[in-house]
Parts: sequence; structure tokens; C-alpha cells
Amino acid sequence: MAGTEHVISMEELLSRKVSLVREEPGETSRRRQSIEIEEEASSTSKMRKENLDKLKEAGANVKRSSAAKTTPKIQKVPALLRGHENFKKYFEPRVVSIGPIHHEKKEYQAAEDFKLGMASIFVEESGKSGEFLLEKIAKYDDETLAWMLFVDGCAVLQSIHCLAHQELIKELKIKNDQVAFAQQDLFLLENQLPYQLLLDLMDYSGKKEKWKKSIETFMRKMVHERGQDVGKDGETNGTPIHLLDLLRTKLVGKTKSKSGSKQERRQSYRNVQELRAVGICVKPAQTSPLTRITFDRFLLYPGYLRLPLITPTRCSDFDNDYGITSYVAFLESLIDNHGDVKELRNASILYNLLGSDEEVAKLFNEIGTDLVPDLDEYKQVRTQIQEYYDKAWVTWVAEFFHNHFSSPWTLLACLGALLALFLSATQTWYTVFSPPGP
Repeated sequence: MAGTEHVISMEELLSRKVSLVREEPGETSRRRQSIEIEEEASSTSKMRKENLDKLKEAGANVKRSSAAKTTPKIQKVPALLRGHENFKKYFEPRVVSIGPIHHEKKEYQAAEDFKLGMASIFVEESGKSGEFLLEKIAKYDDETLAWMLFVDGCAVLQSIHCLAHQELIKELKIKNDQVAFAQQDLFLLENQLPYQLLLDLMDYSGKKEKWKKSIETFMRKMVHERGQDVGKDGETNGTPIHLLDLLRTKLVGKTKSKSGSKQERRQSYRNVQELRAVGICVKPAQTSPLTRITFDRFLLYPGYLRLPLITPTRCSDFDNDYGITSYVAFLESLIDNHGDVKELRNASILYNLLGSDEEVAKLFNEIGTDLVPDLDEYKQVRTQIQEYYDKAWVTWVAEFFHNHFSSPWTLLACLGALLALFLSATQTWYTVFSPPGP
């Protein structure tokens, strides 16, 4: 039975449920390749299923996060800004750490005794015991965290009270530069405490109105409010997230829905000096919120760009409409050099605490690099300025006056020359047309 040595019986075929046939040369290698292909296809199918599952899970997470109410957190500066060469200068505390982010750093340990002292004064002035207040706000399983928040919260409230009434310098004999840096540290993003913690401490101290009034006085100084200019625009949208959120709301006002406006023209003007050259003067706005930038013009020259006051110093879980960055970006578009800063300072738009105008110009040009403004903010103002700028005859007249009559002496000289011409013409007329004598 030649050629049948590789054939098996039917019984063996049924018992094994396999069929064996003659193997030609290369049959084994083809089978191995087939098995490898099947395994690879199975692995690819498994990976694809895992990726699709991840996609579905991510979509479900997005829906849950958008539907759920956002819980405010103590935030860190976004990673995009952490690589900035001046990150430490602008975003990290100078003197004192508040909250958990910078708490363990050695450079801030010297301020820990100061915070304990301020917290002790707060407890003493509240008329309550330290045990009572700590028990009321100790809602955390971590005793170390609870103690840190208690000390920092009491110290912040007492410091604000002292800053509002000039007591840090007068009574506690703290140096001016330390007070200035500590005041800046209160408003760093990574140096915040939950505002609800401060509210709880004020409530349980039994003197809520005292601390509340101190915060209002302190904030009024920080935003340079003029009388009652802020009004309702300076009110908050419910409970602030932290002190920085309260300051931001004071500066920007309540978040408002934006109405549609016509398309913005391409901006061809550059800075404050160019605007002044074509007859646009900058004036301080009558209200403090940074969103109140307006442009007023009359039938003839000039036009007025009204800007709120801003104070440059050395220095998300809420409804962020980019009000601060939009305003700073708008100012940055108007500032190229120290001459522009001088114009804004003379117009009482900028209150310079840095020193030289060159430093202020450099500051705005640096921070303007990484700002994320709302492109729709101030669109109407930009369009109005551009329409004014595009009127050739208006700019010609304004440039003529700017170039030839920017100094009061040149104006007086021109008026004198015109008066001399008038008198000369009058004398000539009388000489020619005067009646003959008797």
C-alpha cells in the first residue's frame, strides 16, 4: 500500500476530529505563518477593542464632568506658564506661603512664626478659645492639614485687618518692604485658601461684621476704588472661591453675556503715541471695572479713549471670562516703549509702582507674550478707533496740530503771527480805502 502510510482510519478521524493529509515540502512553514497571522490578527482586534473602550470611557467622563457641579480647588499655575523664565518671580511667594502647595519649602519657614503670632492675635480678639475655633473648622481627617488651614486662615484674616488699618507698620513695627511683598503674596494663585474657610472663621469668631468690613476696606484699597464708582459691577457672583477670585471680581465685575457685534476691522494703529498723533486722547474711566473701556468721538477732532486705572507692581474652577488678561492684553497692544507709558501715566491710567517707565513697558511686553485674552472683548472699541483712524481728513488735521502745535509756545507764536497779519491787513485796508482828508 505504497502512498497510504500517511492515511488514517475513519475511526481515528472521528475520535480525533482532525484530518491529516500528505504533507508536501514547505507545508509546515506555511502552517506556522498562518498561525502567526491569526495570532497577530487576534492581538490587533484586542488592541482595537481596548482603544474603542477608552474612547467610550473618555466620552462618558466628559459628559459626567460637564453635568456635575464643579468643586472649587486650590489650583496650581498651568503647566504652559510654568516654563516661563520668570515663573518664580511672578508666581511663587516672596515672603510667606499660604495653603498646602508651598507649605514645606524651607525659604518660607521664617514666616511661620509670624503667621502663628497673627493667628494668636485673631483668636484673642475674637474672644473665643483656640480649641473652640479649631474644633469648628477641623473637618479633615488629616490633623496636620487641619492645623495648617486653621493657622493660615486666622493669620490671613488678621493680616487683612491690619493692612486695612495700617496696623502692620504702625503697631507691629514691620518693615515697609516686607508688608508690600506679603500683600502681594496674598493674591498669588498658588497661595490661596478656600474663601469658605475664612467665612467659617469669621462666623465662629462672633465678630463677622468686623472682619467683613476689614476685607471690604482692604479690597477697596487694592482696586483703587474712587468713592462708589464700582457699585453693582464690583459685586461678586455668590461666594468667592478665594481672595484672588474676590479681587478679580472687584476688578472685572460680574460675568455678563456678550451680545453679537459687527466684524472687527484689521487694526492698523500701534500704540498710544500714534493714537495721540491722530487726535485720540486717553482719559481715565469714571468707573473701576476693567471691562469699562469706551471710545467717544465728536463731529470734529478729538476722540477720547477711556481706560480704567491699573497698578503694575513687581509682582479653573470659577467662571473665567478672561477679563483680567483681556484688559492687560489691550493695554499691551497700546504700549511699545516708555513714551507710551508716560502718556498713560500723565492721563492717570497707569499708577507706576515699579520705578521707571522703561520697566513698566518691559513688564507689559513680557507678560503679553503668554496671555490668553478673549478676542471678542473690546471688539466694538477697537472697531470705533479704527473707523476714526481710517478717516484721512481727520487724521491729517490732527497730525498737523500735533506736529506744529503740541507745545503751548508754538501755539502762542502762531496766534501772535496771525494777530500781526490781521493788524497788518487792517492797516493796509485803511491806507488804501480811507477817505481823503479835508
